[in-house]
Amino acid sequence: MIDVERVDYIRVPVTDIEEANHFYGEVLGLERNPNSPGDDWVEYEVGNLTLAVMTPHTHEYEFAPLPPATIALRVPDLEAAKAELESAGLEVTEIWDSGVCRGMGVSDPAGNRILLHHRYAPYPDGTTP
Repeated sequence: MIDVERVDYIRVPVTDIEEANHFYGEVLGLERNPNSPGDDWVEYEVGNLTLAVMTPHTHEYEFAPLPPATIALRVPDLEAAKAELESAGLEVTEIWDSGVCRGMGVSDPAGNRILLHHRYAPYPDGTTP
């Protein structure tokens, strides 16, 4: 058996690293890892996960955006997040409600669809997220 310790990072392909750094670092306010390996691979720490924002053409493969909602980021207040994203000039979907959680979608500058999400209902065992 392989002893997997954790998910180390999710690679997020982008077409323009400066636009991506603005989106992930300034608009979303994610913490940039000061030990990121280069200007074409910037890591952002998100709680228990690292998003590795990178330019595929400098890593020997072609750009293709992630499938929709590959990344879901938990936020405490969807309305506040929506207002902040819209004030930054981004187009955000309407907030939806599944009966256990609420969410909305936004695209980064490269077209990767990011889901902002908040679960409000407890899990079947009574624990809360």
